[in-house]
Amino acid sequence: MKFALKLFTLSTLLACGAVMAQAPARQAAAPAAAGPSAVRGQTVKVTWIDPLTGLMGPVGTNQLKSLQFLADKFNNGGPSLNPAGVKFEVQGIDNKLSPAESLNALKAALDGGVRYIFQGNGSSVAGALIDAIDKHNARSPGKEVVFLNYAAVDPDFTNSKCNYWHFRFDADTSMKMEAMTTFIKDQPDVKSVYLLNQNYSHGHQVARYAKEMLARKRPDIKVVGEDLHPLAQVRDFAPYIAKIKASGADTVITGNWGSDLALLVKAANESGYNGKFYTYYTGVTGTPSALGQGGAGRVYQVAYSHYNMGGQIGQWGAEFKQKFNDDLYTHAFSHALGGLSHAMAKAGSTDPVKVAAALEGLKWNSFNGEVEMRKTDHQLQQRLYMTVWQKTDAKHPYSPENTGMTLVPVKTYESYVSSTPTSCQMKRPG
Repeated sequence: MKFALKLFTLSTLLACGAVMAQAPARQAAAPAAAGPSAVRGQTVKVTWIDPLTGLMGPVGTNQLKSLQFLADKFNNGGPSLNPAGVKFEVQGIDNKLSPAESLNALKAALDGGVRYIFQGNGSSVAGALIDAIDKHNARSPGKEVVFLNYAAVDPDFTNSKCNYWHFRFDADTSMKMEAMTTFIKDQPDVKSVYLLNQNYSHGHQVARYAKEMLARKRPDIKVVGEDLHPLAQVRDFAPYIAKIKASGADTVITGNWGSDLALLVKAANESGYNGKFYTYYTGVTGTPSALGQGGAGRVYQVAYSHYNMGGQIGQWGAEFKQKFNDDLYTHAFSHALGGLSHAMAKAGSTDPVKVAAALEGLKWNSFNGEVEMRKTDHQLQQRLYMTVWQKTDAKHPYSPENTGMTLVPVKTYESYVSSTPTSCQMKRPG
């Protein structure tokens, strides 16, 4: 089945918003009858708000394509995949990685009658959307919106800044660092660490939790340097690599993503830095090509999935590669679409108020086993994997960006290991 990448500019959406708002809502509250049959066949409009231009544009372009591809799979899937039997309709808006642009995009989506918002690239953007959606829902009863966060991993969003209308389907920074440092604890060759991160909330949290958890688990490891750099603005990381080499660090821990990680590892390769990299986002657009054949056995990633998982998600990845010559790596979209469908089936409704209530505490089977949307803070509890960059082989054949390399799992951490406590005091409506 062929489908077009739907991209809406803000001007187009704002111009037609009034007309769309007057049109009959295909996403109206379901009939009184409970259960999946009450919503089967209903169209659920979702808007994706993330960058399609600038240095992070390639990441966003891949992710919008991925969400539309997976929505198509769920729309045509059976009851086990899509128990509600709803049809997801995806539109995308370029926010240029800007909180202000994101708020304009949110307004355009609301004017168009959209009730479900997807966003993930940049916790600064996510924070602005959480606040705006909370205010909108408070002043617009009957038009509530749910925020589905697939990649903005600032732990505050499920702690001090937790919000009833926000649900996170990725593992947060602290959860990933819990798994990463549990792995590092058993690596005797890691003795001195340099922390290099983006200068916004996620990067700050990576540095904070790395220091706290290393001190607890491996107090002998020295943090020999720490830097924060502007998000999506640095084009040459050679000066940072020079500082890392001068520090004597044998290991770099970084939460960088997109161009900020791809250009970092490119600079490391060019300067001959042979230390290890412990990362969150090696598999994301651009970084595999930057690594190329280099970095084998030296670059690690912690994540809720990987390229060689097999099963249905592996089949989808192979099909995505064949169709687009691109890689399907934002598997949290599958979590979010599956969670929505299960919640809608449970609620017998596509009304965001009823769906949010049904999603709280929900458990369902996903590509990485049973997952649970923790009711306390709306943080998905899930299995995490440590993987290492190496050449493909018969057991691990998938090659991102046709590099001949791949990420191979070296350790799996069940959700009870990577789970971190929450201080969330959830304020619920009503």
